[in-house]
Amino acid sequence: MKNLFQNYLSTFHGLSREVWWLALITFVNRAGTMVIPFLSLYLTDKLNFTFTDVSWIMSAFGLGSVVGTWIGGKLTDTIGYYKVMVRSLLSTGFLFIAMQFLNTFASVCVGIFLVMVVADTFRPAMFVAMSVYSKPENKTRSVTLIRLAINLGFSAGPAIGGLIITTLGYGGLFWVDGITCILATILLIKVLNPRVAKAIDNIVVEHPISVYKDKLFWIFFAAMVLFGIIFLQYFSTLPLYYKDIHHLTELDIGILLGLNGFFIFLLEMPLIKWLEQTKNTKIGLTLLGLLLTMLSFYVLNLTSWIGILAVGMLFMTIGEMIAFPFSNAFAMDRAKKGKQGEYLSMYVMAFSIAHIFGHSAGLRLIDNFGYNNTWYIMVALGFLGILLLLYLKQQLKKEIL
Repeated sequence: MKNLFQNYLSTFHGLSREVWWLALITFVNRAGTMVIPFLSLYLTDKLNFTFTDVSWIMSAFGLGSVVGTWIGGKLTDTIGYYKVMVRSLLSTGFLFIAMQFLNTFASVCVGIFLVMVVADTFRPAMFVAMSVYSKPENKTRSVTLIRLAINLGFSAGPAIGGLIITTLGYGGLFWVDGITCILATILLIKVLNPRVAKAIDNIVVEHPISVYKDKLFWIFFAAMVLFGIIFLQYFSTLPLYYKDIHHLTELDIGILLGLNGFFIFLLEMPLIKWLEQTKNTKIGLTLLGLLLTMLSFYVLNLTSWIGILAVGMLFMTIGEMIAFPFSNAFAMDRAKKGKQGEYLSMYVMAFSIAHIFGHSAGLRLIDNFGYNNTWYIMVALGFLGILLLLYLKQQLKKEIL
């Protein structure tokens, strides 16, 4: 057992001090956005908005994320990742605090849009910073560490948020959200200021290629949008399927979804380190991750046995663990030939776009065609994504030649 634990810890060796600090800041930031899981409850219970109102507000949420990601990439290439991260975190803190004072439909739509615009400028800047503070051979594992921080933050946030609502009400939730963002800003200034943080792989390109002219990257972008739409069904339509078809309770659903985070925490870093030592390309491994995620929907239609839900969750979790780090690493590698902020903002934006269309599309498909046909449609989308990645893989070989 001791050797097993030491082998697990060894998978984290070699990552820079700055990447560890960035992971801690990301954890604080993600745990701090605890208002997000309770947003729909706050809007309906506290402000008495209708479900139609909430759907429009969530659309403003997604649109703000897309705009913020795009602006974040532009600003990162213009003023640098450090300034973008500091200003984004600090401003987000004050905007979260201000959100509690908005109580009309129009003001909440504008408010949540502005919050997401400002908050999501942080994401491309953070990925550029991670690339700068990572050795080339450690970039994929650095991505994995950041993902662990995000997952832990998202796991801790709702639990803390529920406790705060119980004791302090929704107002306390907005205050704590804002204060944690401000505290994360202070930590960022202390440990990642360019005067004290050591850049390891700071790429300067004299004649950068615009991402908008990189045709191969756009093939990759399309495949990531498809992957995002499929993956997001696990957080919108799948819980409904568990309840309506297999009659699971909320506790059962929570445990099943919790297995995802548990396996990621336990297995992702060792799995990534092992896969890095193979001869597979980043696009080849991304393809494998998409294939496993696609299969997680296909197996649901094979049998009514309740255990198939765990099998599907296992397929999806392994697919997620492989696809996200290696697709992110590919985007960082590709960004070296152009403007890093621009490239990485487009990578993040692929999943923001998936958020806008994925949830509503899945729910509409279920309403019109039923669960089984919806899963087959997700399989078809996954197959299209695999074809795009296969084509991309062949074109990248020609590019090298």
